Amino acid sequence: MNCGIVSLLSDTAFEDLWSSFFMDVLSPLSFVKVSYIRMQGLLLLVFAKYQHLPFIQILSTKSTPTGLFGFWGNKGGVNICLKLYGYYVSIINCHLPPHMANNDQRLEHFDRILEMQNFEGHNIPNILDHDLILWFGDMNFRIEDLGLHYVQESIENRSYTDLWQKDQLSTAKRCDPLLREFQEGPLLFPPTYKFDKNSNNYDTSEKKRKPAWTDRILWRLKRQPSAGSHTPRLPDPHFYLSLKSYISHMMYTISDHKPVTGTFDLELKPLVSVPLITLVPEGLWTAKDMLISYSLTKDFISSSWDWIGLYKVGFRHINDYVSYVWVSDNEVSCSDGLNQVYINIGDIPETEDQFLLCYYSNSLRSVVGISNLFKIQPHAFLEKDPLGEAQPQI
Repeated sequence: MNCGIVSLLSDTAFEDLWSSFFMDVLSPLSFVKVSYIRMQGLLLLVFAKYQHLPFIQILSTKSTPTGLFGFWGNKGGVNICLKLYGYYVSIINCHLPPHMANNDQRLEHFDRILEMQNFEGHNIPNILDHDLILWFGDMNFRIEDLGLHYVQESIENRSYTDLWQKDQLSTAKRCDPLLREFQEGPLLFPPTYKFDKNSNNYDTSEKKRKPAWTDRILWRLKRQPSAGSHTPRLPDPHFYLSLKSYISHMMYTISDHKPVTGTFDLELKPLVSVPLITLVPEGLWTAKDMLISYSLTKDFISSSWDWIGLYKVGFRHINDYVSYVWVSDNEVSCSDGLNQVYINIGDIPETEDQFLLCYYSNSLRSVVGISNLFKIQPHAFLEKDPLGEAQPQI
């Protein structure tokens, strides 16, 4: 990604190409863009299947620049903090300082990014008390001591054991108790840096940089309080993350890095299983309006800025609605915890597409309720009842 000043200015005015690309690929699979943060060349996107939206609350997005005395964002980290079914999750993407000799500086920036993830005034626990931290990015750790030719021969022979022993991140984890709490999958793929662009050849320039695993994916599960000083602290048995794959992708050649992906299974016992809002399309349409009923839990505090959106299945993000209504403006009934509003559907062309409703809470900055899927009845099927009112044919 380009972190130049022209790119920085254009990204503030237009949706970035990476977001558009991933929404194009993922929205047909029922994934919705939940949150986004960018700091120059660092981008972090979170997608989720729409049925999970009422149980995902975005708590904070934060950027931590560490370049140019902490003012320039060409180095640093970006974080999205969220609650997932009641559990605290932090996701961090980072770019640490380069070059072999800057290992201490890399570790210093790692610690600084972690320390800066404070959430004062948001009633959010310290990041080290979060149930899960996912941390990835161009960490720039190198392979020490071993010569260039030895490293290249080891890679050609797929003999990585000696390289692992001299990997700076692996070495640091052996010495740093906090860093050791971050887990990583086995490095069974070739080092992902540095390649000649548009090729699979390691650096052939005059600098001939030594290959290294610069691009890493780490995770840390919260440890539970131990029963005694000699009892090891184990992860929460109701919240468990397991790594299914950790691989690089050699077919991509547009960068001097090879991309790395990790696939995980997350098993959890929900702490929250009932959405704050229950939404029901009543099946009562006129030629222009549809009636919606919704109920609130006792814990939910509504806002005059809350709204309900009507979406086609396959929508890309929360603002990708086909119609919406401010709940405080169009309310027609309120009794016994049940509220009703009308939403305009007059401009929606007749279609066989499926729709759903989402209730967006302005104070929580999240979707807090969704309806089941339904179809909007074509206008031709709206028949007149004896009183002259349009009635749907279900």
